[in-house]
Amino acid sequence: MLILISDAFAPDLPEKLSPYGDVTDDKGKLPEATVVLVRSKTKVTREYIDSAPNLKLVIRGGVGLDNIDLNYAAEKGIAVHNTAAASSIAVSELAFTLMIALPNHVTKADNTMHAGQWAKKELRRTELYKKTLGIVGLGRIGTELAKRAAAFGMNVVAYDPFVESSEVATMKPELKDVLNNSDYVSLHLPLNEETKGIINAEMLNEFKDGAYLINTGRGKTIVEEDVVEALKSGKLAGFGNDVWYSDPPENTPFIDAPNVIMLPHLGASTKENLLRIGDIIESIIRDFVSTD
Repeated sequence: MLILISDAFAPDLPEKLSPYGDVTDDKGKLPEATVVLVRSKTKVTREYIDSAPNLKLVIRGGVGLDNIDLNYAAEKGIAVHNTAAASSIAVSELAFTLMIALPNHVTKADNTMHAGQWAKKELRRTELYKKTLGIVGLGRIGTELAKRAAAFGMNVVAYDPFVESSEVATMKPELKDVLNNSDYVSLHLPLNEETKGIINAEMLNEFKDGAYLINTGRGKTIVEEDVVEALKSGKLAGFGNDVWYSDPPENTPFIDAPNVIMLPHLGASTKENLLRIGDIIESIIRDFVSTD
């Protein structure tokens, strides 16, 4: 059996998987592969699947599966798994990092110091303490973020149509109920027909004036141009973004927008998380081999 590692994983993964078959990172060997490991870069499209006649298993190192044609994979009898349990801590810590960095003007302060400026009077901080965090999508990552927010003395509300109650957040029946009351809104949504462009001009009008928006979920859940307009008008005080319409983005309107922190999709890229992903991948492949 040939295992193709198509994207970047922990360096010890090939050795970890070697007992289960031959392991390669040569994408030219896709037609021979029985198992393919991907992250967000590789797109497992209909064409990709058709070029892999021996493919039986695709494992996505991460949470979202929007880069995989799930219907066509099922039609071809290809099993698809993700490693959702691995990334919760890494992504929630990054979301919280953005929540701290924006109101504390961390990037602005650093940039002005490097430029030889002393912007003490211009940069006014605000605290997270007693502010309200609204989490949109209370899955594993949203739950971990809620725990961290509570430790900072924040009030946490959340909207998730699949979650009725939570020990870490007060659930709201409508998305607007979260947006109306939150000083910070953090998005943790999968990308599907219901969530694509859900944060648009109409929905941004529901935000509190001067709220901060954080997105470490999926890039296309927001309408970028509408978020830019909200930043320019002051409706949003700041935006922290780690996810894009494409990796890397072909172009982005946030380059000239005020008070934006842009990251190159770092959410799952901690050393510890890559090791956890590798452990889960090994477990999935072990089970696959034992039942094949």
